[in-house]
Amino acid sequence: MCRVDDLDRRLLSLLRANGREPVVQLARALGVTRATVDSRLRRLTESGVIVGFSVRVRDPAAASVVRAITLIAVEGRNTREVIRSLRGVPQIAALHTTNGRWDLVAEISCDSLASFDEILGVIRGIDGIRDSETSILLSSATA
Repeated sequence: MCRVDDLDRRLLSLLRANGREPVVQLARALGVTRATVDSRLRRLTESGVIVGFSVRVRDPAAASVVRAITLIAVEGRNTREVIRSLRGVPQIAALHTTNGRWDLVAEISCDSLASFDEILGVIRGIDGIRDSETSILLSSATA
């Protein structure tokens, strides 16, 4: 992976806000030439820093989805086994390892509070999970 400097970080920040921003607008915002932005984009893409560009679509049905973040503490050295078990839960949209008090962070998405409650029971019943704390996501500031 290539070295990322301040200009790269500012370029990435602009792209996170609008991945379809024209190169000329990016150059103007950064105070550099179009050629500089083009070469930076090419280098960041070829080196794997940028892995793709995407479009986020607001799904009308998403308003009725229950989304949450669950912080998970694992007993002893059972993290691999717990991760293997959690990967089998389809309502877990993403799973991350972390440091500190919690070992794992699970992003959960369910179609109702009843299924959400059921999934929490499944997660809490997995061997090797010592503790968990869940927060329901009420709204997204970036959406």
